[in-house]
Amino acid sequence: MTTRIGLLSDVHAKSAPVAEALSIFERERVDRIICPGDIAGYFDELKPVIDLLVEYDCETVIGNHDQAYLAAYVEEAETPEKIFLRALPEKLAVSIEGKRIYMVHAEPPASQHGGIKLLDVDGQLIPEHKHHWKRQLQSFDYDVLIVGHTHQVFVEQLGEVLVINPGSTQFNHSCMILTLPEMTVETFALEGKRVLKSWNWGKFIHNAE
Repeated sequence: MTTRIGLLSDVHAKSAPVAEALSIFERERVDRIICPGDIAGYFDELKPVIDLLVEYDCETVIGNHDQAYLAAYVEEAETPEKIFLRALPEKLAVSIEGKRIYMVHAEPPASQHGGIKLLDVDGQLIPEHKHHWKRQLQSFDYDVLIVGHTHQVFVEQLGEVLVINPGSTQFNHSCMILTLPEMTVETFALEGKRVLKSWNWGKFIHNAE
C-alpha cells in the first residue's frame, strides 16, 4: 500500500498560497496533510488560513510565530484563532507504511527556535552544515524528520534519517508531497513563481532596494 502526504509549512497568515497548496494536494489525491508550524506571523489572514487547515484536516505543530501570537494577545479575549494555536502540540510522531515519521517546527526533540539550516542564502548546500546535522541525528530513531522554520527548501538523507523542509508557502513559494513507503518527495511551485530554495530578510531587503 502507498500513502501520500502533503507537506506545507511557515504559511504566516497568508491564505492564497495555502489555498493553492491544498488544491494541489486535493488534485494529487494525498491521504493526509501535515504542517510543521508557523501558522501566524507577518500577515493578517490568520483566521482564513486556520479555516483552510481545519477544512482539510491538516495536522499541525506549533511554531515560534504561533507562540509569539499567543503571548502578544494573552490579555485579550478568547478567539477561535487563539484556541486553535494553543491546542497545537510541539511535535508529531507517527508510523506510516512501516516508516517512523517525526515532525517539529525547528529541530528535535521539541524546539521552535534554532532550526536545521543546510543551505546558504543562494540555496546552495553547505557541506559542513550537512555533516554537522548528520552527526547530530546519529541517535535519532526515526526514518523521516520533517521541519520548517528556516525558510529553506530541501530533502536530504542525513545518515539513516531523511530530513525534509517543504519551505514556506509564502516566502519560498513551495509545498511538497512525500510518498511512503517509497520515501520519494515531489516539490511543487506556488502562485506561478519559481521555488526559492533559501529565503531570508537580509537578501530580501537588499534585492528590494
